[in-house]
Amino acid sequence: MTSRTFRVTVRGVFDGLGAEQRAELLSRAAEHDVLRAAFTAEGHLSYDIAARPAFTFRFQDTGEDEEDILEATERAEEAARTWLTRRGYGYKNLRSSAEDLSQAPLSKRQRRAAAQRQD
Repeated sequence: MTSRTFRVTVRGVFDGLGAEQRAELLSRAAEHDVLRAAFTAEGHLSYDIAARPAFTFRFQDTGEDEEDILEATERAEEAARTWLTRRGYGYKNLRSSAEDLSQAPLSKRQRRAAAQRQD
């Protein structure tokens, strides 16, 4: 059986941040810039607190079966909640979406490469 790669995105909004918390997030904004965003096993947080209070965590996970995507999504949501709670950041409207990369459509370049391998 082959391993499947899942990408899980958990989005939400910071809620009830105090001035000190906002200042802390602003001081660390460069390391959480959306241009540095990546899907990682531990999760990558991105936000632009100066523009709006929304945030996005990106997680990468694996599983053997298609149904494992549900567990991967639950783990990602729990990891996001834990990260926020440990730092005392309030949040709301947490929602997630997940993609099984084995089911993702191939790009034009990937289709061309696959056709060349078959020749």
